[in-house]
Amino acid sequence: MRLFRLRGGVHPHDRKSLSAERPIESLPLPPLLHIPLQQHIGAAANPIVERRQKVAKGELIARAQGPVSAPIHAPTSGRIAGIGFYPANHPSGLSVRTISLQPDGEDRWVEGMEGVADPFALDAADIAKRVAAAGIVGLGGATFPAAVKLNLRNRYQLHTLVINGAECEPYLTCDDRLMREEAAAIVDGVRIMAHALGVEQLIIAIENNKPQAQQAMLTAAREDARIQVVGLPMHYPMGSEKHLVQALTGQETPARGLTADIGIVVHNPATAFAVHQALRSGRPLIDRVVTITGGAINEPRNLRVPIGTRIETLLEAGGGLREPPARLLSGGPMMGQVIPSSRAPVIKGTNGILALTAEETQQQPASACIRCGQCVEVCPCGLVPLEMAALIRAGNPKAAVDRGLLDCIACGCCAYTCPAHLPLVQFFAHAKGAMAERDRIKQKQTETKRLIEQRSARLEAIKQAKRAAMAARKKAASSA
Repeated sequence: MRLFRLRGGVHPHDRKSLSAERPIESLPLPPLLHIPLQQHIGAAANPIVERRQKVAKGELIARAQGPVSAPIHAPTSGRIAGIGFYPANHPSGLSVRTISLQPDGEDRWVEGMEGVADPFALDAADIAKRVAAAGIVGLGGATFPAAVKLNLRNRYQLHTLVINGAECEPYLTCDDRLMREEAAAIVDGVRIMAHALGVEQLIIAIENNKPQAQQAMLTAAREDARIQVVGLPMHYPMGSEKHLVQALTGQETPARGLTADIGIVVHNPATAFAVHQALRSGRPLIDRVVTITGGAINEPRNLRVPIGTRIETLLEAGGGLREPPARLLSGGPMMGQVIPSSRAPVIKGTNGILALTAEETQQQPASACIRCGQCVEVCPCGLVPLEMAALIRAGNPKAAVDRGLLDCIACGCCAYTCPAHLPLVQFFAHAKGAMAERDRIKQKQTETKRLIEQRSARLEAIKQAKRAAMAARKKAASSA
């Protein structure tokens, strides 16, 4: 298959050898699970359980709210220890509503859970409904509810499903191991999603530093002529959805648009595996594979982890820390988030925990921008990061938006190459947050103004009705 060249990008050392040869192992149940209700893009789930209530493994404990949301299920059987806001209860550092579950050690499944003998006999709406009920979200990190993507056939003319097995972030190997060990199940999930989307072209794209995964997927897909397994060059950020589509097809996704605008839907291999489990056995998304790695970890590993497990438990499972990490990250080193506390839990979007040494982070103090243009050369979106950063630092984020700030994918290429060590991604994230907050305030002011106007209109209508009634009474009295 012909591949198309991408602009910009970088070639960081992949560091995958630390954990790539470690098979997936199941993590023993911890004594307590903290399950945040916000684990996906969209509205947080709404709890339907109460404190001290006993629940079974796979039982629904929080319902989705609205069209863009996802339900949450119990990762094991046990007792609800509490529902509330707890310190360090989310990898983002924010305090979100959380269900605490105390496992009973029985790991007893909920009754009545069953799959479908032939998922291909279902129509698209039924498949999407089952995927939604299973709480499946994009497991590549974006956590967009998977059922919403499966329903895109109702709004777009789709022709291709792409499975993004690039896993271009350094250190991470969870998708690599899953493709090696569960290739047949992933291919089955891919075929089910293709059936729901009504597409006939299926592409499984994997970077060339994962030859075993490529071979495993080729073997599993050989009986379906629609599926192509494509090797990708090692080029960060190849795993970016829009850039992957461009590399495969030569087509660019419209600015601030969706790949569906050009007929393509992209999913992650782990998402396909979760779809297979949901349709074939009725199993909801209650755990995921997480890579535990980095120079500060004694024994890097790939672990299947119950949702809600504290990160400190994963660090212990990795043999503990050989030294205090200079940086603890959720996700990869390029786009991952700094973890505020190891007491934060694993959520559906947690694909890796990195404990990096000072040598690995190479932190250096920032200096003045020398306008060398390296950030411009490596930006895969064709932006001018140095100009956007200068505008943001000058207090003019709106001008930065006019320069394309909202098209930035926060890949970190600019900061990676900056000789002045400027925290460019942080500048852009701060500006986006400030603009979003400004929009929220403006929207709130507009809504308040609208409510005041409505109230004033109602009061005026009441006054007019009173005046009309008084006039009618006077007229009746005078005629009498």
